[in-house]
Amino acid sequence: MTHFIVWYLLFGLLGAISFPLIFYLAPGIAGRGYAFARIAGFLLWGYIYWLLGILGILRNDIGGILFSLALLTGASVFMLTRIEISEFKDWWREHSGMVVVTEVLFLLAFGGWAWIRSMNPEITATEKPMELAFLNAIRQTPVFPPADPWLSGYAISYYYFGFVLVAMVSMLTVTSAGVAFNLGIALVFGLAATGSYGVLYALLNRSEGGTGRKQLLFALFGPLFVVLVSNLEGFLDMLHARGYFWRIQPDGSLSSNFWRWLDLKDLINPPAQPFSWIPQRFLWWWRASRVVNDVGFTGGQQEVIDEFPFFSFLLSDLHPHVLAIPFVLLAIGLAFNLYIREKPGEMTFLGRKFAVGTVDFVFAAITMGSLAFLNTWDFPIYVALFTGAYILREVQVNDGWEWSRVVEGMILGALLVAAGIVFYLPFYFGFSSQAAGVMPNILNPTRGAHLWVMFGSLFIPLIFFMLFSTVKERPDWKKGLAWGFGIVGGLWLLSLIAAGAVALRPELLARALEVIGAPNVSAVLRESFLRRFLGFGGWLTLALLLSFVAALLVRKGNASQDRFVFLMAGVGLLLVTGPEFVYLRDFFGTRMNTIFKFYYQAWILMGLSAAYGAVRVLRDWRSAAGTISSVIIGVILVMGLTYPVLSLQTKTGGFSPLNGLNLDGTTHAAYLTPDDRAAVAWLLGATRGTIIEAVGGSYSGAARIATHTGYPNVLGWVFHQGQWRGGYMEVGSREGDVERVYETGSWEEARAILEEYGVMYIYVGPLERTTYSLNEAKFRRNLPLLFEQGSVAIYGFTGHR
Repeated sequence: MTHFIVWYLLFGLLGAISFPLIFYLAPGIAGRGYAFARIAGFLLWGYIYWLLGILGILRNDIGGILFSLALLTGASVFMLTRIEISEFKDWWREHSGMVVVTEVLFLLAFGGWAWIRSMNPEITATEKPMELAFLNAIRQTPVFPPADPWLSGYAISYYYFGFVLVAMVSMLTVTSAGVAFNLGIALVFGLAATGSYGVLYALLNRSEGGTGRKQLLFALFGPLFVVLVSNLEGFLDMLHARGYFWRIQPDGSLSSNFWRWLDLKDLINPPAQPFSWIPQRFLWWWRASRVVNDVGFTGGQQEVIDEFPFFSFLLSDLHPHVLAIPFVLLAIGLAFNLYIREKPGEMTFLGRKFAVGTVDFVFAAITMGSLAFLNTWDFPIYVALFTGAYILREVQVNDGWEWSRVVEGMILGALLVAAGIVFYLPFYFGFSSQAAGVMPNILNPTRGAHLWVMFGSLFIPLIFFMLFSTVKERPDWKKGLAWGFGIVGGLWLLSLIAAGAVALRPELLARALEVIGAPNVSAVLRESFLRRFLGFGGWLTLALLLSFVAALLVRKGNASQDRFVFLMAGVGLLLVTGPEFVYLRDFFGTRMNTIFKFYYQAWILMGLSAAYGAVRVLRDWRSAAGTISSVIIGVILVMGLTYPVLSLQTKTGGFSPLNGLNLDGTTHAAYLTPDDRAAVAWLLGATRGTIIEAVGGSYSGAARIATHTGYPNVLGWVFHQGQWRGGYMEVGSREGDVERVYETGSWEEARAILEEYGVMYIYVGPLERTTYSLNEAKFRRNLPLLFEQGSVAIYGFTGHR
């Protein structure tokens, strides 16, 4: 509780410090961006700290952190001098209720999720060890860039800004990494709740009849849809566990045409008896992140990740796609500020004028650029949204679509990309990527049923809102259908052209056929067309929804927040449509990662759109059709909230944790023995240095000492290094070298390897003894024994070149 209170008070102070900045920079957002103050302050504080650190001006310590906070405070005080007191008074008089709701929401969301994490705080399995390793490494590295904890001699090659932010707070508040990890995920939950509230509050404030006290509560639909509402798998899992749609056969077995047709893995199998309301399968809640079901040419299953925010918070991996959520919401808020701002200012670049102020552009570039450093996939997405908002505003201000305005917006977008890269240029110098071009998705169209299970809880409110909009507006159906089906058809053609380009290169074709498992090109194309036409539900749904959104976007009319909502929905739908036909090639060789990254941002954008649409339908559609729509939206909300209710019951042991409440996630790490824990504690009190320990595959117990100390080891999870660096060149012969150190009987051979990698500590514990044919005698003969307890011994080595 002490650490939680300190963090809560710190972010209350940070919000107060930062508010004058966002007040000045976001005059178009209702409430002057108060709900974004903590997020903007956190970003700018972390950016100043990282930039001055990477330039060698500051050290990575509490002094540097406080100096950066002082600079942020100075900038805010300067902005405060440019704001009239009367403006603040007017703001408070109009939006004091919003301030109260925002503060209560942050306290409940941050505190509530910290409580949830205290019931299952373990930092084990999935990507958590990697994230803890990065967090500890940044805390332990005296200067930036931070050292890679799993590859000694190298800096981290990853988008690690989110870990810098959490590490910065943990160091200032003297919070251990195990506690900071869980407070970090709770903090992101709290900031995501307030950020989504701020976006919806701004949208509703601009809507007709949207002012007043009711909108303070209606704006809570933002966090409801973005961070709580989930896909429909949880509801289906409940029906499955309850035995619905199953028939008992004469031999006593269960069969179901419905579940066989739906074909969701695990749910195709009969439920355990006796039936229950809460699924009883081990890790049943995991299935919600694996709804989309891809099948290879020969029928083999291909894993696809389709996470959504609540699943991420439930899993509580402190991963980049989660850490980026608050800053994504800030980027959306800035795009809306640009779109709705009455006096946008003017910026001139190379003789061309743009209707955006220079200060606004710089702040947008810092925000958008941070997304590349937080979760690189998000950068182009929100630059596109910002660009789209600019184009849409210019079209409406100048009363008509012209290519010159589109070109002007695209140039602004290109400048934003360039500026975003320049502001974070030191990051790119040490960054490698596994991305290796665009590949066609020939064989795996998403089934319509799976698409609706994934996004149905957002599609339904969005569709009813678009129907409501047609009552007052006249959509341009001709252009809308042309755009919707043109995009889908164009992407399909693009995928076929890309496939043809591969077919024209014999060496690529042979490899592609080998990976696919097909005998020849004609067999692949035949299967491709068959699947595309038989599985028409997915692409047809997307074509129709894109058509509907486009028809409402291209119509003539005055600027309104509705159009911005349709823009968000359109970008979200494009992110879902893209992987139907193309994907980014990486180490996995499938569209798994593309679906993961694109669907996640699609959920945030469409979640906000659905939240706004649901409020408009519930509040403003006064007719029989509106009543029916409201009832259906209410039903779909219940279905979308089934997953959070049931999964929290399972994940927290019915809110009765066996080990009591505890925020330190390192206390129950199963891959650490008590002797390992004692050794970690000793190392943290010793001089920082490179460790040699057992090497292993991803998600193994290997690299556990580097993970929990933050000290670099020779090599950690091998495949992860390949992912981070786009290959294994830097890894080289390290895996074999580590094995030789432990197994060789020659001290000279071991010594040469230890010298090569600058090793200071040789770790010999249970994992090293079971992984290698250990020859420990050479260490005992030639090295001082620094630590020994039970099955763990640590030897010191200082014979470096």
